[in-house]
Amino acid sequence: MIERVGARESDGIEAVLSGLVATQLGVGVRRVEPLAAQLALRRFYRLHLDGDPGCLVARVEAPEDPAWRPAGVGPEPPLEPLRGFLEAAGLPVPARFGGDPARGIDLLEDLGARTLEEAVAGADAASRRALYAEACALVPRLQALRDPSGRVPAFDRRLGDALFAYKAALFAEESLPEALGRPARPAERQVVAEAFAWIAAACAQAPARLAHRDFQSRNLIVRGAGAPAPLAMIDLQGAFLAPPEYDLVCLLRDSYVELPWAEVTAHVERVRPALPDAPAPEVFARRFDWLSLTRKGKDHARFLQAARRRGDRRFLPCVPATVRALHAAARRAAADETRLERLAELVLALPEEGPSCAP
Repeated sequence: MIERVGARESDGIEAVLSGLVATQLGVGVRRVEPLAAQLALRRFYRLHLDGDPGCLVARVEAPEDPAWRPAGVGPEPPLEPLRGFLEAAGLPVPARFGGDPARGIDLLEDLGARTLEEAVAGADAASRRALYAEACALVPRLQALRDPSGRVPAFDRRLGDALFAYKAALFAEESLPEALGRPARPAERQVVAEAFAWIAAACAQAPARLAHRDFQSRNLIVRGAGAPAPLAMIDLQGAFLAPPEYDLVCLLRDSYVELPWAEVTAHVERVRPALPDAPAPEVFARRFDWLSLTRKGKDHARFLQAARRRGDRRFLPCVPATVRALHAAARRAAADETRLERLAELVLALPEEGPSCAP
């Protein structure tokens, strides 16, 4: 892997990428355009070429921060062979033009810069619903996949106890102080740990299906006219096995696009019967709320952590929508399950307004 990747030109990444393209594709690179980074440490660059295919996106891994995953859980696997597996199954993913696995570099099709988040920002309600219906329709196709060859690491990874416990600790450390106005006490941290562990045990009884894992509006690209399919998925490497509701929680309770609840329920009613396991409506609804509590709790904590530990405040505007999703899930979960009442009390104390989070 490249030892250090940053936005500065002096990091040497331009020369590495230009040399790789020249060697593998036989064309020159006119310009290297750094793309905005997200929460992960990997970096992306748009490469403007002298010949076909005109543009590529270079996906460059960086040394990971082990603090951002549970102890005992391995790092995310490389993009291949998962990307190729999904492509062969007809799922809309970027084509690969080459790369350097030893350096953690993939040269990928440039799908454009228009994410689902950006596409719906100025869209009318009907257009928004149509795009989200298309996105939801990808979920049953993902969940129907199997890997008899045993070559794809995603099928050996799953949302399990360690990940739920990690999310609980992160939420208690980063988010509870926002709710309490002080650091959480051991008893309060224990409430979160026990509730997340109960959700983990309940979800362990659900069917385990392939999930993108971060199936949200910033990881869905709306392609231009004439493409084989308007939507394509990116940021695939974190895929694992999870309950059928997981990707739909990521998409429909997204922190970047806040959908009206009526639209959420309409999409769920349409896609739920199409899932391979077609969970009963009441089962789906319960797990959807439980996974919303754990997933959005993790997201809330991550946004605060990025601001406090890295000085990266870009995600703080997403906090209010995240809190509203948490509040709604907490109310429904507590009404349905007494063992989640104490967690709900803590969650409902989270303020909707964005925190200061001075680094």
